[in-house]
Amino acid sequence: MEEKTEEGFLRLSFDDIDVARNLFGPREENIKYLKKYFNIRASIRGTHLTLMGSTKDIEDASKVISELQGIIKKGFSIHHSDIDHAVRFVSHAQQATVEIGKDQIYIAASKKIIAPKTKNQRIYVDAMRKHDMVIGIGPAGTGKTYLAMAMALSAYYRKEVSRIVLTRPAIEAGEKLGYLPGTMYEKVNPYLRPLYDALYDMVDMERAARLIERGVIEIAPLAFMRGRTLNDAFIILDEAQNTATEQMKMFLTRLGFSSKTVITGDITQIDLADKKTSGLVEVQSVLKGIKGIKFVYFAGKDVVRHALVQKIIKAYEERKSGPGG
Repeated sequence: MEEKTEEGFLRLSFDDIDVARNLFGPREENIKYLKKYFNIRASIRGTHLTLMGSTKDIEDASKVISELQGIIKKGFSIHHSDIDHAVRFVSHAQQATVEIGKDQIYIAASKKIIAPKTKNQRIYVDAMRKHDMVIGIGPAGTGKTYLAMAMALSAYYRKEVSRIVLTRPAIEAGEKLGYLPGTMYEKVNPYLRPLYDALYDMVDMERAARLIERGVIEIAPLAFMRGRTLNDAFIILDEAQNTATEQMKMFLTRLGFSSKTVITGDITQIDLADKKTSGLVEVQSVLKGIKGIKFVYFAGKDVVRHALVQKIIKAYEERKSGPGG
């Protein structure tokens, strides 16, 4: 990409016409979308893009465009969400030196790019890359399970693992599945639904169904992990706050060769029977200081759901910490 700069004016020229077309988007939609963030005017002629506006707006827009170009050169298409993520980083002065895209998760099958949105989410993604076992603890909506799912799919398509195992406690009091009506699938499916939802958000349902049918992706209640050794796998235990001590120990000892494990949960939302110790609470002291295991903690500020969710969590935290709380 070549640049020609004058006061209030910047011309960008792209050597590859396919890169330019992907960057500009159909009917120049990506550039139009970018203009909603920056007070600039834009003109496109062939593979040339001219930006006009204040020096800062032009510089920031140019940084975003440069990072988007890097994503395109890796073989991925640009979506509006990618522009949102890039702008979010560039727009904050304290993050100006952060390399945009280095924390992004690429899912080759769907050409989807998923990026952490907060500092703790970036720490979490980095931890999953560097450690064989990561334990993410924090409130709902902080992306613990979603980012772990993205990392699992990315690892599979990069051939770093040969399968993905997703599990969670099926019911609160010890997974007594026999007392529930219906077939085994009907019994456990409602408890595993959030894992399916995250999966379907990243790859289309048909592709996900094929992976499940071939056994590449296994979604099962925690009780099904007993007695197994999971080699060459990316394993996610969700809702771990609802595991008892013996269940957590059982799961932790399933880890085999060439495997990664991510454990997620919210210790403020324990549904176990009274006086029963949560395996997730206990594991914080049991595994503290063990090399190769990384704990990552999330807070209300990391909630990336509807803005009201963050406010609701904060309200409950203030009530709990207040007088008589």
